[in-house]
Amino acid sequence: MRKRKGFRQGVYTPINGHKYRALGKPHYRSSWELKFFEWCDNNDNVLEWTSESVIIPYISPFDNKAHRYYVDNKVVIKEGDKIVRYLIEIKPDKQTKKPVTKRSTKKKSTIMYENYTYVINQCKWEAARKWCDKHGYKFLILTEKELF
Repeated sequence: MRKRKGFRQGVYTPINGHKYRALGKPHYRSSWELKFFEWCDNNDNVLEWTSESVIIPYISPFDNKAHRYYVDNKVVIKEGDKIVRYLIEIKPDKQTKKPVTKRSTKKKSTIMYENYTYVINQCKWEAARKWCDKHGYKFLILTEKELF
């Protein structure tokens, strides 16, 4: 299932290129991702960052097949005297909550799409949390509430 995207997309050119640790330049898929890229690039406590460099397998409950989850960002941050590694996913807040389906005026296709997206995201995020536990990272989901 796919919905049309009308988001701001493009290629970001890091100012502090030594901090971006992946091949090529990062591609942002929304203005929120662009804002996060700029934050990583300009924050002195961010030691390194990448975009879509970590790929985590997960099983979709819809087809019981393995799929690949490209996590939005990997970030290494100096927090006081500690170095903390994060996997960061950037999503609208409404996609982090179970969709409301009762007494809805939404079209049936919209309700189906929202439920599908929610279930897939939960599978991806559970796989990411397990990956983080195994590799010494923390998994964070950032929404517009944290970004703005």
